[in-house]
Amino acid sequence: MPPLTPDKQPWHAHLAADIPASLVVFLVALPLCLGIALASGAPLLSGLFAGFVGGLVVGALSGSPLSVSGPAAGLTVVVAAGIAELGAYPAFILAVVLAGVMQLGFGLLRAGAVAHFVPVAVVHGMLAAIGCILVLKQVPHALGYDLDFEGDESFVGQGGGNTFTDIIAAVQHADLGAFIIFAAALIALLAWQKVGKKMVGSWMPPALVAVVVGAATNELFRRYAPGLHLSENTHLVAIPDLSGLYGILFALPFPDFSRLGDPAVWRVAATIAVIASVESLLSVGASDKLDPFHRITPTDRELKAQGAGNIVSGLLGGLPITAVIVRSSANIDAGARTRMSAILHGVLLLLSVLVLAPILNHIPLSALAAVLIVMGLRLASVRVFHEQYQRGKGQFVPFLVTLAAILLTDLLVGVAIGVGVGIFYVIRSNFKSAIVVNHEDHEYLIRFAKDVSFLNKPALLRAFSTIPSGATVLIDGTRAQFIDPDIVDAIDDFLLSAKARNITVELRRSATSLNIHFKQEAAA
Repeated sequence: MPPLTPDKQPWHAHLAADIPASLVVFLVALPLCLGIALASGAPLLSGLFAGFVGGLVVGALSGSPLSVSGPAAGLTVVVAAGIAELGAYPAFILAVVLAGVMQLGFGLLRAGAVAHFVPVAVVHGMLAAIGCILVLKQVPHALGYDLDFEGDESFVGQGGGNTFTDIIAAVQHADLGAFIIFAAALIALLAWQKVGKKMVGSWMPPALVAVVVGAATNELFRRYAPGLHLSENTHLVAIPDLSGLYGILFALPFPDFSRLGDPAVWRVAATIAVIASVESLLSVGASDKLDPFHRITPTDRELKAQGAGNIVSGLLGGLPITAVIVRSSANIDAGARTRMSAILHGVLLLLSVLVLAPILNHIPLSALAAVLIVMGLRLASVRVFHEQYQRGKGQFVPFLVTLAAILLTDLLVGVAIGVGVGIFYVIRSNFKSAIVVNHEDHEYLIRFAKDVSFLNKPALLRAFSTIPSGATVLIDGTRAQFIDPDIVDAIDDFLLSAKARNITVELRRSATSLNIHFKQEAAA
């Protein structure tokens, strides 16, 4: 009997792996939640609320063992535009609630099958692109240049520049203290991966070691080198401090249900529902590729879970939620085994709002940059490129195009371009293999594959043009289940000209194409 996968075992069986992984995901998710809220023009707490709802609600309901949900950078433009269009944040979070209801409907209508139409090469290209984005976007944070928000994935930055100009500017305006903290955190992380885990086991994740070393280094600067010290609200995590549970419940507004009949609210809701659903399906598909146990997420259930999460997040005043590949990758990289890791990360985000703000606000962003850069390098390693290259041009080109398109645009546009290129290569492959021509001396065999469409007509006409006078030709259609009428016409014309050129033609057809009657045969 094969061993049970982790999700088939009791929920507590893998806590030794899931608890440390949840800490890593929490550390990654915390600044991303705040940064995305800031970039969206929404209250800072709305990002944290969406984060813990993504962990607690979506994590509990989803069938994905390792993906992690929360506010996504891909929705920042939609959120900012939606708030501006509706004129008030309470109207926008009503749209979030309605988007969740729509996603529940998508799940009931089994719309999750859309995820299966994305080629594998495109998924791998998306993962490699996310890895490159993590490295490139974290370089400025590593140097203490925090112009763009944490979690920004777009090529064009908020300051008017782009990913590469931001790196140049970061080098020119580097903060020495931030860079030293980054270097210390990076060295600690790599050293712990090599030595520390063997000494104390996996309960202390390398990412947590990096963050502790980074915070400790900054504290040493405060005491012994004030000029290098990163002070409050300068390159540090900044969580608003609330007065307990009462403060949380009334920190954000409630949805404005009086706008329920407003068409603009429904329009924004539909936009959120579609984009969030597509991004979630892409993210869980990518997470499944990274899952060491090769488990497959039920996509319709995922849409329902995302819908429930958005309903709850909207009711609490939070941002819209999707499955997020960055957090999911961090979860898998940290050794998570079950969805308990995602749930526990949600608990930690809730605690960060309740009681942990004074402690967490000492974490330097440059220390977190070390964690994300190492994770990005794993997603976009040389081995990944080599594996895709080994699979041939039909896989490698869509992989590269997807990677480049995501880097230069955004996730959804890049994936759409990659899918288009993937479809082109599928058509091209079928086009090339649809007609096979072999010959020996004056005996020619033209064999049709499973389907022959009008796209194959030029290749067939070229094959006919190479047949010399006096030859013998066998046109074998026994393997063809479909022969396009344009192909039939081309064969008709060849049969008419063959007699004048003393070419002997034999036709063989499959049972599925017996209804095709060629003009030459009818004339006979």
